[in-house]
Amino acid sequence: MSSERGLGFDREELRRIQEYFRAEGREPTDVELAGLAQSWSEHCSYKSSRVFLKRWFSQLHPKPRVLGTGDAGVMAFEPGWAYALRIESHNHPSAVEPYGGAATGIGGILRDVLAVGGKPIALADPIFFGPLDLDPEALPPGVKSPRYLMDGVVSGIRDYGNRVGVPTVSGGVYFDPSFVVNPLVNVGCVGWLPRSRLLPNRARRPGDRLVLTGGHTGRDGIGGVAFASRELTSQSETESRGAVQLGNPILKEPLMHACLEAFDRGLVQGLKDLGGGGIASAVGELVHAGGFGMRIDLARVPLREPGLAPWEVWISESQERMALDIAPEDVDAAAAIFHRYDVPFTDIGQVTRGPFEEVDWDGRPIARLRLGFRVDPKPRHRPYRVRRRRFGRTPSVPDADLGGLVEELVLAPDSRSREAFLRVYDHEVQGRTVIKPLHGRVTSPSHGDAAVLQPRPESWKGLALAVAAQPWTCREDPYVGGVAVVEEAARNLYSVGARPDAFTNCLNFGNPEDPRVLGDFSETVRGLAAGARALGFAVPSGNVSFYNGGIGREIPPTPVLMATGIVPDLRRAITSDLKASGDSLYLVGRSLPELGGSLWARRHTDRSLAPPRPHPAETRRAGDAILAVGRRGWLRAAHDISDGGLAVTLCEMAFGG
Repeated sequence: MSSERGLGFDREELRRIQEYFRAEGREPTDVELAGLAQSWSEHCSYKSSRVFLKRWFSQLHPKPRVLGTGDAGVMAFEPGWAYALRIESHNHPSAVEPYGGAATGIGGILRDVLAVGGKPIALADPIFFGPLDLDPEALPPGVKSPRYLMDGVVSGIRDYGNRVGVPTVSGGVYFDPSFVVNPLVNVGCVGWLPRSRLLPNRARRPGDRLVLTGGHTGRDGIGGVAFASRELTSQSETESRGAVQLGNPILKEPLMHACLEAFDRGLVQGLKDLGGGGIASAVGELVHAGGFGMRIDLARVPLREPGLAPWEVWISESQERMALDIAPEDVDAAAAIFHRYDVPFTDIGQVTRGPFEEVDWDGRPIARLRLGFRVDPKPRHRPYRVRRRRFGRTPSVPDADLGGLVEELVLAPDSRSREAFLRVYDHEVQGRTVIKPLHGRVTSPSHGDAAVLQPRPESWKGLALAVAAQPWTCREDPYVGGVAVVEEAARNLYSVGARPDAFTNCLNFGNPEDPRVLGDFSETVRGLAAGARALGFAVPSGNVSFYNGGIGREIPPTPVLMATGIVPDLRRAITSDLKASGDSLYLVGRSLPELGGSLWARRHTDRSLAPPRPHPAETRRAGDAILAVGRRGWLRAAHDISDGGLAVTLCEMAFGG
């Protein structure tokens, strides 16, 4: 039954469901099974990763810096003000339909930030593909070419972000044969809010009304979380295209404005965005988090097309929708706001005292489950195996033609200019971007390490935003890679004059049922936590994406960070381009013979070398020194050394100057 209906239950889960309904003395309805399948999916439940995340990240929410850890993390910025941050993945949908998958990824991350009361003010988009020059004959059956995927993803990010009016200011484009079958499309967002507008992702009290607002519900996205909780196959294109949602940025913008106005007037008590699992997951999690039950009439849900079965309405992942908890006396005032913006607003039920969800269709009961049983499944304690690699020789790079070597590294796909991508994204809209993604001369700009925003025009205090990823280091040693990616994020922030404050992570991995993959996950998370503690990062939010791979291919462990830092005075912020002939250049930090996972090693397919050992305490001391020099106005340019080493870094600085 589970495989026939695409529910995704394993034997243990089926046994638990049988026991529950045997005790109830009845058979489950199709609506109940559909809801359970969403909530118990890997995508929604984090059942394989919860144990590790709790072990390593639970102490990284320091108060009073961290104000919230809901759909997005919320960090204190200055008295009365806060910012929200979140990053997540839209990998599987983008592998099947790259334009729509990337666009709805942007739509989803905007809703996550909106769901804590934040106004989205910046986007970041780290994306990963196979080599663009890959011979089409070498593509596995059912797999699209990397160039087709890249063009679709970039267009989807461009069109949705530009049309909704949120600037794309940071990101990265990475290439490796590991991502041929399963590209990675990670999307991050930062939001801005007065602390008084911070909202919980839980219902407040029994009797409150449950309101669905935003887009109408259709058949798109049905089964999306089940699709995201299994590996890709050669048939994914035909079998799972319906699981890809349809985005509508033209509706998203008024939805955001209406929500923010209702928040400011105190009309919303709690809310949740409708993403994976649709109404079933969003409303169920909203109510269960408050410790209550609910009664819903699905027949009230506005439909985009006639003829949807109740179970389809329950789990559809149609986009641009939010679930709101509103006090009965405030419903009319809230409705007036949404109707003024021409945004649908529908009362679909109420919060109840009991522990049950009761779902009706025109007064006919179609589901009755103990809510905790559905939305809070037990974690899975899967076996895992930590690998220990022995590395070989000390690296020896031929020095006969250093000029040729530098040229090779500068022209490599992973270090080549990203100007062509960056120019199609609007990074100026809203007028907050002080340091932009490209620095220096317009004709040959240098890449920046982080963007810097001015959240409030009345203040010179700035917020820096950077992205970091180290899949190749993690492939060699997951723990070392975990620490290294945090170090890279910190260096990016230090390079613009920002003190590291927080990061949100998207953890992209393979099949968690493989003990080796889960062992890599455990070690990577341990490394991330160690790096965060050493460098002073809070970790208020994150996302896990398993089952990346298939058709005989697997991705390397790929933790992606979107990190934020505080710039005390925007007038002292630093860019990467060299400013004048005759200025002195200084190298900060130690250079050691460590080339494992480096751009040179990847170009020469050398997997025998140990990756660089991270030294986060040294990085922090060096960063503090850079900030001190910057405050005195002595620093004219700075650039993080990462892919391509000192050779590529100096070339990029020179190009911009």
